[in-house]
Amino acid sequence: MSSNEPRLTVGEKAELAWLVARMAKRGMADDRQFGGRVDQSDLQRKFDRVLERARKREERDSKGK
Repeated sequence: MSSNEPRLTVGEKAELAWLVARMAKRGMADDRQFGGRVDQSDLQRKFDRVLERARKREERDSKGK
């Protein structure tokens, strides 16, 4: 794990796994014959928000110690 990646809680890991599974499902539904019409940006934003929330939590916890 790199230094800029936060340690994730069990709930955060589960949420990220769920989002990755949804992205995979959308990816399989996309035939890519016409340039990939399936937009996954909403799921990517949710994924990024979970990571950002984990970074903030970890930063807040480290300041409290």
